[in-house]
Amino acid sequence: MATKGNPGDTRTRSSTSIFIVVGLCCFFYILGAWQRSGFGKGDSIAVESTKQTDCTVLPNLNYETHHGGDFSSIKESDLEVKTFEPCNVQYVDYTPCHDQARAMTFPRENMNYRERHCVPEEEKLHCLIPAPKGYVTPFPWPKSRDYVPYANAPYKSLTVEKAVQNWIIYEGNVFRFPGGGTQFPHGADAYIDQLASVIPINNGMVRTALDTGCGVASFGAYLFKKNVITMSFAPRDSHEAQVQFALERGVPAFIGVLGTIMLPFPPRSFDMAHCSRCLIPWHGNDGMYMMEVDRVLRPGGYWVLSGPPINWKTNFKAWQRPREELEEEQNKIEKYAKLLCWKKKYEKGEIAIWQKRKNNGQCHNYEVNMCPPTHSDHLFNFQMMNFLWFLYRYKKMEVCVTPYPETSDTDEVAGAEWKPFPGRLNDVPPRVSSGSVPGVSVETYQEDNKLWQKHVNTYKRVNKILDSGRYRNILDMNAGMGSFAAALDSPKLWVMNALPTIAEKDTLGIIFERGLIGIYHDWCEAFSTYPRTYDLIHANGVFSLYKDKCKTEDILLEMDRILRPEGAIIVRDKVDVIVKVKKLAEGMRWNTKMVDHEDGPLIPEKVLFAVKQYWVVGDDNSTSS
Repeated sequence: MATKGNPGDTRTRSSTSIFIVVGLCCFFYILGAWQRSGFGKGDSIAVESTKQTDCTVLPNLNYETHHGGDFSSIKESDLEVKTFEPCNVQYVDYTPCHDQARAMTFPRENMNYRERHCVPEEEKLHCLIPAPKGYVTPFPWPKSRDYVPYANAPYKSLTVEKAVQNWIIYEGNVFRFPGGGTQFPHGADAYIDQLASVIPINNGMVRTALDTGCGVASFGAYLFKKNVITMSFAPRDSHEAQVQFALERGVPAFIGVLGTIMLPFPPRSFDMAHCSRCLIPWHGNDGMYMMEVDRVLRPGGYWVLSGPPINWKTNFKAWQRPREELEEEQNKIEKYAKLLCWKKKYEKGEIAIWQKRKNNGQCHNYEVNMCPPTHSDHLFNFQMMNFLWFLYRYKKMEVCVTPYPETSDTDEVAGAEWKPFPGRLNDVPPRVSSGSVPGVSVETYQEDNKLWQKHVNTYKRVNKILDSGRYRNILDMNAGMGSFAAALDSPKLWVMNALPTIAEKDTLGIIFERGLIGIYHDWCEAFSTYPRTYDLIHANGVFSLYKDKCKTEDILLEMDRILRPEGAIIVRDKVDVIVKVKKLAEGMRWNTKMVDHEDGPLIPEKVLFAVKQYWVVGDDNSTSS
């Protein structure tokens, strides 16, 4: 007959089992590391053995004893789960730096009131932004380009305002986007084909585009067919939810405006810039807005202006505007284009296309101010231009022209010859090969690429639907050189590469040269987007970077605001940081799982995988403010 064993014997057997498992884990880890070092034979056997040894069977072991992290900084209070309540229903579409009521307190001159004006620290919300009742996961791409669930952005005003322009149509429980626009009477495809007769859109030479005043971003949506990725922006104004619609469709976009502040991009970022009835006064402010477009365009890049005042002689009656006013506007635009040494390549109907010159030697115009002031060290000069926005987040736009990198002859493209995409994705970017970014060499760039291929492969083993199309809009909060995005590259998704303004190196120009898109941002403030606009957020070292700058809680609440219900988060950081983040996340309705570094448990860096739970307005009785 079976009898119960002595409790002491059970403890002895348990202790023995634990020591055996720990011993096996350590043995196979050391063996695997030795094999990877290249000194042994039979690497595949060691790796496979390591994979099959599941060291997660000991969840209660003290991390301090076998993880290389610093736990001395963790207070007992950091391990307590804090519960965050839902915000009031009035905040369902809250944008902390683009609040409509707050905007009206700022000057209207030069659209200042439509720029970023973030709430002060004492007014920040410390609650979870709810999803609207009936919210559903967006359709997968490419269906999302044409259909958006009504419940996700329940605003019909544009269906009335833009009814004759074929922007958006309400049909039952969805919005349909037919690909029309004010300047696309025959659809976006036909419009883009017209541009492609002048601009090399079809062969990969034009990869990155900027759409100013984008509306619902149909231009960017249809450019994906050409493998062109477009950064679209528009203000949060009377055209309700236009940027929100763009992101619901799966198109890159942010809330923004050409006003008084420089755009959040380095010089020479985009291959093409576009304005289709964007209502930007290009003729005003002594050409300042055209100079800003010149700054962010690559040498040899293209600017498309579609709509008034182009070809005003034919169209002034249809536009119902005085011909004298339109004539003056176009004359000023032509004047500033000439001052910038842009070459007009095309004008037909309501479309005009200019090309930026390739280098300084192609045009010597002494009538314009250069910025910054001329300095004997041209490399220092050029690097300072790269850092202007990086160093001064809200730097005022100026009436001046950004200098080019120097060239040796008049046919050379300043900065480097263009390369077609996708070749440029993994080729060494010109800013790297020329040494323009201090601390970044060809070797460090190539090593970074290999490292992130390895990291992403590990991510895919944990989150098996990472590249399935389930995650369309992806945000990398600390993008470095864009290697995470490059490792994920797929027509099913796109990545917004954010570079923190406090990062050690300004690498955003490298990201653009790879044919990717990105933006400068300070994560102590809210991102310029609507709630629920990203499917997956990646945060590599973000919380360590901002450790003494702002609260971890505030950054996590912002991540929660912009992440869709059932969206995913990947946090890579030091183990002590991960533990704190995990505890906070558990009070935010996230399901979490912490895993070891792919090289083993002795590495102090860990990875936290999280999924935001589905919940909507009314699922909780609380209405915090």
